[in-house]
Amino acid sequence: MSASVDIEVDGRTVAISNPDKIYFTKRGETKLDLVHYYQAVAEPFLNVVGNRPLLLERYPDGASGKSWFQKRVPKSAPDWLHTVEVSTPNGTTSDALVAHDLAHILWAVNQGCLGFHVWPNHVDDLKIADELRIDLDPSPGITFDDLRHAAVLTRKLFTELGIASSIKTSGSRGLHIYVALEPKWDGYQVRAAAVALARELERRHPDEITAQWWKEERGSRVFIDFNQNAPHKTVFGAWCVRPKVGAQVSTPIAWPELDTIVPDELTIATVPARFAELGDPWADRPAQSIAPLLEMSERDMAAGLMDAPWPPQYPKMPNEPPRVQPSRAKKAE
Repeated sequence: MSASVDIEVDGRTVAISNPDKIYFTKRGETKLDLVHYYQAVAEPFLNVVGNRPLLLERYPDGASGKSWFQKRVPKSAPDWLHTVEVSTPNGTTSDALVAHDLAHILWAVNQGCLGFHVWPNHVDDLKIADELRIDLDPSPGITFDDLRHAAVLTRKLFTELGIASSIKTSGSRGLHIYVALEPKWDGYQVRAAAVALARELERRHPDEITAQWWKEERGSRVFIDFNQNAPHKTVFGAWCVRPKVGAQVSTPIAWPELDTIVPDELTIATVPARFAELGDPWADRPAQSIAPLLEMSERDMAAGLMDAPWPPQYPKMPNEPPRVQPSRAKKAE
C-alpha cells in the first residue's frame, strides 16, 4: 500500500491512509477514488445530508469484505469532529457523526465507511422530522418497471394532495421518494402520514401496490415501506455510494428521467460528470405540509382501522395490532 495522502478540505487536513486500496472490484476503484467522488458531488450531497446525524456502514477492506454498522464515533476520533447524541428505538443513546461538512465525510471514508445512513432530523432539533421518505420495496417477482409505475402512481397522489415530491435510485434494486417538510412534525406524525399514503395507494391500486407489512400478505405487488419513517430510523442517503462491487450511487433524478434511467449505470465513474452536466435535480426542494395526509390518517382511525405494525425492534405502540405473523395467528386460533 502507498503512503497516506493529505486532503485539505474545510480548513482541515484529512489524512487518507492506504489510498490505493481497492474498494470496488468491478472497475478497480480505490479509497482515493471514493474520496474524489465525494469531493465532486459535495455541494448537492451536503445540501441533502448536511447537519444530520449519520449511521456509518463500514467496510474497511472494500465492498467485498466484512462489514458492520457503527452507531458510535470511536474515542480515537479527532477532537474537531461534530457528534450528537441520538437514541435507538429501545432508548439506548450513542454519539453519532454529524455531516457537518465534507471534512467529516472524508474522515468517515478513511475509516472504511461505504454507506451513510441518514437521519430525517437536523441536529438543531432532533424531535422534528423534516423529510418524509417512501421506500418502494421490490417484493419477489417485482421488476424495475413495476417500481417505476408505482413511483408514478405515488407522485400522482402526492400531486393531488398538493405535495411536491422528489425521487432517487436506492443504489440497489429500489426507488426512494422524498418529500421535504416544514419543520412542524415529529417522527410519529410523519410515519402516520406515510401509513395513510400507503393505505390510500393500496385502495386505489390493489393489484399493483400494497401497504401490508407482513411479507406473506404482499403477493407480487410493490410494498410502500412506511416504516422507513419510524422515529430513529435511517435511510441510505442521496448521493451516497453503495457498498457494491460496481460502486453504484443512490442518485437523485428528475421525474422525467424515470422512464429511461438505468440504476446500475449510476456509479462513482458516471455520476460526477452527470452532475456537472445536468446539475442537481433536488436543488431548491420546497418545504411541504403533510396536513392532508394526517387528515387522511385521522379518517382511517375514525373508520376503525388500527395503526399499521411497527418493526420488531420498537416497543409495542398504542393502537397497534397484535405483532404476530398472520399465518401463525390463524394456527393459534
